[in-house]
Amino acid sequence: MNRRTFLHSTAAAGSLAAFSIPTFGAEKAGRKYRTAIVGCGWWGGNILGEAMASGQCEVVGLCDVDDRQMAATAQKVGNVTRDIPRRYRDYRELLAKEKPEIVIVATPDHWHALPTIAAVNAGAHVYVEKPIAHTIGEGQAMLRAARRAGRVIQVGTHRRTSPHSISAREFIRSGKVGQIGMMRCFVNSGGSGPEQPLATQPVPAGLDWDAWCGPAPLRPFNGTANNRGIHPRGFRQYLDYANGTLGDWGIHWLDQILWIMDEKWPKRVFSTGGRPIKGPPVLTPNEQTSDAPDHQLVNFEFEKFSVAWESRAFAGNPVDKGEGVGCYFYGTKGVFRLGWRGGWTFHPADEKAPVLHEDAKLNKPDDQNIRELWADFLDAIKTGRRPISDIEEGHRSTNCSLLGMLSLKLGRSVEWDGAKEVIVGDPEANKLLRRAYRKGWEYPT
Repeated sequence: MNRRTFLHSTAAAGSLAAFSIPTFGAEKAGRKYRTAIVGCGWWGGNILGEAMASGQCEVVGLCDVDDRQMAATAQKVGNVTRDIPRRYRDYRELLAKEKPEIVIVATPDHWHALPTIAAVNAGAHVYVEKPIAHTIGEGQAMLRAARRAGRVIQVGTHRRTSPHSISAREFIRSGKVGQIGMMRCFVNSGGSGPEQPLATQPVPAGLDWDAWCGPAPLRPFNGTANNRGIHPRGFRQYLDYANGTLGDWGIHWLDQILWIMDEKWPKRVFSTGGRPIKGPPVLTPNEQTSDAPDHQLVNFEFEKFSVAWESRAFAGNPVDKGEGVGCYFYGTKGVFRLGWRGGWTFHPADEKAPVLHEDAKLNKPDDQNIRELWADFLDAIKTGRRPISDIEEGHRSTNCSLLGMLSLKLGRSVEWDGAKEVIVGDPEANKLLRRAYRKGWEYPT
């Protein structure tokens, strides 16, 4: 059996220093950034919590179309600060009246583009959750707006600031894994049997469902405590509002690959998948199911290597000992597994060499590294540099997932010109880079 050893050290410490990620201690006296949040749900609360903990942000505004979520967030703010933020249903009114310097956009995916663009145009810096957009055209407009306005946009790919991910990047780029020809990233979870439709429900008091759907199609409302309904946390499996598991978890792992391997985009993408276990989607006025695939396979061809993506919402993955998410780097000197809660492990090709491992260092709640990413965001604002998860980087990582979903919808591979951001020789596919907005909303350009 291979001997397990632990790397404490120099490589990880050197990488952290290279990225100049500051850490925050006690609250400092002096100027604070006027900060607002659009999207007061679960994950937005995590981000806002780190903003308040930094001691450098004054919370001046909350925006959500669900009064229940906004009230819970206001209580959280009151528990930890003396700030009394005003509440808004419309982000445009918030921007006009509060004039925030920082805006957190933590809405469902289909609502990322418009508030982000409006915020940078109003002079604010933005922390936007991943994926940056629901369609590639939205991401293009967000990047253009950020550069035109000269504002910092940090994307919530917080694994770029996870200490074990930083040391993993250093380890791989130092050549210790050898030449890497293939990677496999995956998210596999349990579940079984056909998905039972949920009945349409009355819209809860205090929720503006029409505004929640916004520029996306207006579907009947449903919501459950098990996160199967659309709102508040099941929306990722409804393709009108998100892009399934690939559009959620896939962003993190594909972003790690682009970041570690110093790549920008794949040249060809092909996806298959479907709903053989969950069954065909249902959508009637009286009931509905989700419509995202219950499993998906995607092949990404890059110039010097290939990447395989696998997601599955059935038959959990006991082989990975309770962590069915991660990425394997297959090199000439061994296999490197980069995980989430499990840190990373390197299995050398030389059977006599020791197995190397580094534990993850994650923050509560929800085992994340938002704290470090927020610190990098503030430092980028102060110094004028690009943040570690800059909007351009987030756009490219998001594109990878969106191209996988696009290929699945088309049923064929697509050739991607990453410099021009068009699909080569396929007018039908290029139409899917955008989508029509619902009446009353204008697609960003």
